[in-house]
Amino acid sequence: MSETKHNAKKFEEVTISSQPVFQGKVISLQVDTVRLPNGETAQREIVKHPGAVAVLALKDDKMLVVEQYRKPLEKSQVEIPAGKLDPGEAPLEAAIRELEEETGYRAGTIRPICSFYTSPGFADEILHLFAAEELTKGEVRLDDDEFLECEALTLEQAQQYIREGRISDAKTITAVYAWQAYTLTGRF
Repeated sequence: MSETKHNAKKFEEVTISSQPVFQGKVISLQVDTVRLPNGETAQREIVKHPGAVAVLALKDDKMLVVEQYRKPLEKSQVEIPAGKLDPGEAPLEAAIRELEEETGYRAGTIRPICSFYTSPGFADEILHLFAAEELTKGEVRLDDDEFLECEALTLEQAQQYIREGRISDAKTITAVYAWQAYTLTGRF
């Protein structure tokens, strides 16, 4: 994300030490001791994440979504196609890959909408949201531990899913509102 003209170091917390706690396949956890702007020290628990992509894929005035079980929530969720960045992978490449892997579709055009931090209070994960159009059928290639079902929703159905809680993650809600703005203005 680009820095704005304001002072990006305002209220900076300087790291004194960093203690690794956990290293997993997707995330790691560390505890940093920091010096606060007032000179005091504090501890910060930080989740490190390689970053991710998500794709608002539009076909015939419908949004492609996938339904899958989310263990942290202990329930199935309807979400837009998404996935983490592989080491050294550019976000655009990852978006193209994840769209086809999860939905079986390839995009004739794909462009960035925005990038945002998912939970900046404790994690450094940045998510890059893309819009994909001019879709053609390809081949679904799910990971071995991925079980999902793809469907296409109208804007009204997606809004209803939000009201019902079937769509409740930030990336998909952001995509639905971006789609709504796009239908009104022609721009993301």
